[in-house]
Amino acid sequence: MTLSIVILNWNGADMMRRYLPSVIRCSQHDGVEVVVADNGSTDQSLTMLRQEFPQVRVIALDQNYGFAEGYNRALRQVEADCYMLLNSDVEIRQADWLTPIINYMDAHPEVCACQPKLLKLYDSDTPAADTPSDLFEYAGAAGGYIDRFGYPFCRGRIFDTVEHDHGQYDDIVPLHWATGAALVVRSADYWAVGGLDGTFFAHMEEIDLCWRMRRRGGTIVCIPQSTAYHLGGATLSQGNPRKTFLNFRNNLLMLHKNLPQRRLLPVLLVRHLLDTVAALRFLLTGDAANAAAVVRATREYYRIRRHYPRPSVTTPDTLCPCSILWQYYVRGRKHYSELKQ
Repeated sequence: MTLSIVILNWNGADMMRRYLPSVIRCSQHDGVEVVVADNGSTDQSLTMLRQEFPQVRVIALDQNYGFAEGYNRALRQVEADCYMLLNSDVEIRQADWLTPIINYMDAHPEVCACQPKLLKLYDSDTPAADTPSDLFEYAGAAGGYIDRFGYPFCRGRIFDTVEHDHGQYDDIVPLHWATGAALVVRSADYWAVGGLDGTFFAHMEEIDLCWRMRRRGGTIVCIPQSTAYHLGGATLSQGNPRKTFLNFRNNLLMLHKNLPQRRLLPVLLVRHLLDTVAALRFLLTGDAANAAAVVRATREYYRIRRHYPRPSVTTPDTLCPCSILWQYYVRGRKHYSELKQ
């Protein structure tokens, strides 16, 4: 199996200097290449990459296409059995981190995508390279699920509650989605569903991609024998109104694209109520910018959904039957292992 590790960069010269060496050092495996796709950077990224990392193949895009379309355009220039979409702020500390992934994908052709276990790079906001973290990382932890109303959560992270990794999720089980921070996907499956949705720009695009691949019968797993460490928040931090807008809008678009018609309307009614509550909560805490972002996200969903003809979704609805909001806030179940699936 051939594997191309493709890192999308935008104005991240310092990030590349810091984390790319660990990826190169730990990815010396037959059939593996490391590629950096530059998303129209205006800093010194391209010059730095070519001078300091001549062993890395560089794809230079002409402008910033966002995460989703940037990857689509870059991957059209990559030939491999599998792609790994790897964030630029991921550090690798496990010398053989690719071996469990490659072996599992070779042995399980029904698996269309997977991820390593994702841990937080630092336990606190103060970097300490000599203090390995055992906290799961917010963006993907040990693999993701979607509740009945479209809210994503992870083994190891539900909303703002992040667990310590004690090996409690080291089994390999089917997931709803794998994180875009370190997503391994078969190229044939990626293109069979049209790749990432460029309209999403960023946020939740990998969840949508995984949902579409599962609708075709694909299986998605986490390979916890492989570990990566993610800094997180390198592009848009938590609480950024732009991030709030993209998350709320893209979540509604994802439901529109993937839910059967009989489920879509009831789910949207509940979601509009819950999203209104979220906007009011922002407003009552003095965060008018994020409140406006939620309202704008709903309006934008209705404006552009006509460009998404409703697909003929005939596959069973395989989302988690629970409401993660109810489980977390009412039942007090903060950890994945406590959920009654």
